[in-house]
Amino acid sequence: MSTGKIKATAAEVEDGTLGACLACGERADGVEPDARKYVCTHCKEREVYGLQELLLMGRLDIFCEE
Repeated sequence: MSTGKIKATAAEVEDGTLGACLACGERADGVEPDARKYVCTHCKEREVYGLQELLLMGRLDIFCEE
């Protein structure tokens, strides 16, 4: 598992249907906010988490859109 953080906007977190893979960093659509260990369609690892779950885990950096 990667030790880096995933970056997302506040709007992406509030969307509630987005996630990201901690193994490869790819984004995932159609993911529940509290998703844990879903299979990544890109790398096939079970490391996809909902963005809100990543926020609670301390693995998400929120940045402002300009």
